[in-house]
Amino acid sequence: MAIMNITSLGEARFASPLPFHISDKARVVFKVIVDPDAPQSEEMLFEVAGPREKLFFDPKKTRAGIVTCGGLCPGLNNVIRSLYLQLHHGYGVHEVLGFVDGYQGLDPWRGSEPIPLTPSFVEDIHKEGGTALNTSRGPVDVNVAVDNLIRRKIDMLFVVGGDGTQRGGAEIFQEAKRRGHALAVVGIPKTIDNDVAFVSRTFGYVTAVEEAAKAINCAHTEAHSVHNGISLVKIMGRHAGFIAAGATVASQDVNFTLVPEVAFALDGENGFLAALKQRVQNRAHAVILVAEGAGQHLMDSGADQFDASGNRKFKDIGPFLRERIESYLKAEDVPFALRYFDPSYLIRSVPAIAEDAILCDSFARNAVHAAMAGKTGLVIGLQHDIFTHVPIELLTAHKKQLDLNSPAWLGVLATTGQNFAQYPA
Repeated sequence: MAIMNITSLGEARFASPLPFHISDKARVVFKVIVDPDAPQSEEMLFEVAGPREKLFFDPKKTRAGIVTCGGLCPGLNNVIRSLYLQLHHGYGVHEVLGFVDGYQGLDPWRGSEPIPLTPSFVEDIHKEGGTALNTSRGPVDVNVAVDNLIRRKIDMLFVVGGDGTQRGGAEIFQEAKRRGHALAVVGIPKTIDNDVAFVSRTFGYVTAVEEAAKAINCAHTEAHSVHNGISLVKIMGRHAGFIAAGATVASQDVNFTLVPEVAFALDGENGFLAALKQRVQNRAHAVILVAEGAGQHLMDSGADQFDASGNRKFKDIGPFLRERIESYLKAEDVPFALRYFDPSYLIRSVPAIAEDAILCDSFARNAVHAAMAGKTGLVIGLQHDIFTHVPIELLTAHKKQLDLNSPAWLGVLATTGQNFAQYPA
């Protein structure tokens, strides 16, 4: 058994004001299903999240900071609100600063002054999409950020963002540790793509699936309303097709689901275009759902380009696929009416639905419990419906993708009836 140890800032000496506590010895086994006939790897044990009996920080003297980074995600404001309320009401922390514009806000020469959070500031923010603290992409200047945090006497920093953001959090943690500054850095994983390792479900994912399903329903209506109607819907999912898979099963109206995990061929007797032609001729309509990261192997990528966060920029599969479908069906003399939908940003800028709002609250509260106990260099994980502490370095070193042998993907194949063996790459 490999215990995933979490760094502690030191001895916890202050009594917690909360009425219940989790033992520091409690652990969660990462894998609960084991095939006795398969080669066994060393099992990982993760520390269970939750309030501790003793605190490292004296709540009355503690100052906390919150930063939201990267793309938008339903539930960001819920997380900010719950972080503040747990600190303020749960522990009696009086000073909480919201750093503005993502990691830029940690640089006093680039960012605006942080916002002192209050009950009135957070009162209604959870009813709105986006983030009340704004966000940005791009790396953090670690030395400048730690200088600023020390100058502002910040004891704990809550970093809300995806893997790039958490890598920045890891650098801040390591620099503060190198300087001997007692700074608790706790990450809250954020992505609608649901592709964070050691987190069974990230907040915002279910809301994104619901919004994507609404777009698919409209696309299905459009396709059904004309002879040989085809609706092509592109949604988010750079490296993983979780949103596409979830929306396919939720809507029950998709005929072809294309995801990054499955390479496919367009041309030839067994290509996707031939399968689409057969579908249109047999049923007189078709709905195609494609994740943004699917089909990159089909396009001439040229020299790789990267965004401010260091992510490789992908070619746009939507217009490419639309043009190829149109060209192919015209050449085959098949009449059709093609509608193209791109609800990408629409599905991430809405407020969180109830299920995600509850998840946001749990992530935030467990992050506060960890920081108050003096734990640092971790991200809140979720495994088997139990919240855990995951070392930042471990989380950022892994990427989660759809398991093509999982019930989730088998559900997609059963719903659509598609057979990728018909158009292999």
